[in-house]
Amino acid sequence: MSYVVFADTAEKLPVGKIVAAGQNYADHTKEMGAPKPREPVLFMKPSTAILHEGNPIVYPPVTELLHHEVELGLVIGDPCKDVSASDADRYIFAYLLALDLTLRDLQSAAKEKGRPWATAKGFDGSCPISRATRLEDPAVLTELELGLKVNGEQRQLGNTRDMVWSCQELVAFASKFFTLERGDIVLTGTPAGVGPLVRGDKIEAWLGSTVAFWFDVV
Repeated sequence: MSYVVFADTAEKLPVGKIVAAGQNYADHTKEMGAPKPREPVLFMKPSTAILHEGNPIVYPPVTELLHHEVELGLVIGDPCKDVSASDADRYIFAYLLALDLTLRDLQSAAKEKGRPWATAKGFDGSCPISRATRLEDPAVLTELELGLKVNGEQRQLGNTRDMVWSCQELVAFASKFFTLERGDIVLTGTPAGVGPLVRGDKIEAWLGSTVAFWFDVV
C-alpha cells in the first residue's frame, strides 16, 4: 500500500489516488506551447506512482525522454465532494514536495493522436514525494518558493503566488468530479524549466525554507 509519511511523527497515511493539475503556471504553459486553459486541466496518477526518499528514480526502459516537474502537493484530510473554494481549507490537512515525472515522448505521441496521458504520467515511481508537513495556517500555501537542481545546476524556480488557480480553487474544482478521500494528494502544477533527466543525474528539490529532498536517477 502506498502512503504519505509525516515529518513530525513518522505517522503513515495511506494514499488512494493522486489528482494532478497541468498548466497551472503561465510560464510553463508558454514553454510547452499550449494555449492558456479556461479551467484547470486535471489528470490522474495511481497510488503506485509514489516513490519515497531513499529509493532511486529508475529510468523507465519504455522512454527516451524522461522529464522532471517540481510541484507542491496537498494532502487531503477529510473526504470532500462538491466543495467551494472558500471551504476548501477545511480539507487540506498537510502539504509536501513532489515531482511529476513525465515520459515526454509518450505524452507528445498521445497528444498528437488525441489519446490519454495515463502511461506518460502514471507509471510506477512517477511521483517522488517528501515527508508531509501538517498545515497549520493555509496562508503558507500562497507564498512558497519551489525549485529544482540537477547535478547542482538550477533548472526550475518558481513561487506558488504565480499559480493560475489557487490551492483552494484546485481542490474545489477537482471535487466536482472526484470524491477526494483522506490521504489523497492533489498536485498543483509546475513552474517553467522542465527538462530531461538521464541515468546518473542527482536531483535536489525544495519547497519553502524547510522542505527538501534528493533523488538519484539510475
